[in-house]
Amino acid sequence: MRAAVLRENNQIDVENVEEKPLKHNEVRVKVRAAGICGSDIHKMQTRWKYPLPAVMGHEFAGEICEIGDNVDHLKLGDRVAGIPFLPCYSCEYCQKGNYSLCENYEMIGSHYHGGFAETVVLPKNNVVSIGDLSFEEGAMIEPLAVAMHGVQGIEPKLGDSVVVFGIGTIGILVVQALLVAGVKSVIAVDISDDKLKEAKSFGAEFTINSLKENLEEKVKEYTNGAGADIAMECAGSKITQEQCLRIVAKQGKIGYLGIAYQDVLLPEKSFENIFRREYTIKGFWNSYSAPFPGREWTNGIEFVKQGKIRLKELISHRIPLEETKAAFDMVVNRKETFSKVMIKPSEIKEEN
Repeated sequence: MRAAVLRENNQIDVENVEEKPLKHNEVRVKVRAAGICGSDIHKMQTRWKYPLPAVMGHEFAGEICEIGDNVDHLKLGDRVAGIPFLPCYSCEYCQKGNYSLCENYEMIGSHYHGGFAETVVLPKNNVVSIGDLSFEEGAMIEPLAVAMHGVQGIEPKLGDSVVVFGIGTIGILVVQALLVAGVKSVIAVDISDDKLKEAKSFGAEFTINSLKENLEEKVKEYTNGAGADIAMECAGSKITQEQCLRIVAKQGKIGYLGIAYQDVLLPEKSFENIFRREYTIKGFWNSYSAPFPGREWTNGIEFVKQGKIRLKELISHRIPLEETKAAFDMVVNRKETFSKVMIKPSEIKEEN
């Protein structure tokens, strides 16, 4: 089969690779769409710690094209989203159903060949039906589940005001999930006017460009002087990770979804706010709960089917598999404005 192979840091070659033999409890999925994640960029550039050569891609969807002997709940042609997370099922966290915290997990797209290929092999429990959703929407269920994990975990209440830092793909999905949960208003914060305009189109009531406006003053203005009930950090920036601690009201909540790529040093006032204002601070990792893969996945799919969460509008580029390296170059060098970039191992009419 054809696959985009990571040979070493920053080197991706599309070539023929041998298909993995199918075990009795596995299925083979013909990949129709696979998204490039921001974490793929970081891992590809400097942070890859898994065996090479490798095939990345953990956001993908397609149709089942081969079924193992011990698989009775799936059939050929089923339209599915891939679940890339492989929990051990035996550690103390898995035994409690806290799969996101598994101590021995592996990942499709890291430990095993992922979705930047014509086909991918998965355990039978690692696919979820997408029904009549498009394959591109199916490929976005994984990042949607990440957003859902954070929103469900922070437990927003009806009438809450929420500040969302970082209006990338996850940030936009968090905005939508918060509105589905019934919050009163969402305040989007970014340093790109284009991203803030996009947040407005997805339901954010207010926007703040933190390079051009005073963040704390604007949040107070939009919350009648009280501060936000919740802050959701989706940028993975040491700047926004600290700013969350300055704009939340007393007994407010802060949810961290963005990965920390640098040390986060806290000014005295920001740190004091944690205890003087009695904040609740929670981190959110991965997107899984019990029963596996969790309501993050099942609820997310239903919200998309019901039209409550929009995914297709977030896709800016559709790139053939053979041009995967060019797609990564574009994203790394920011040669064009982009949102979600989809790799298309096998084009079909539905996605045109």
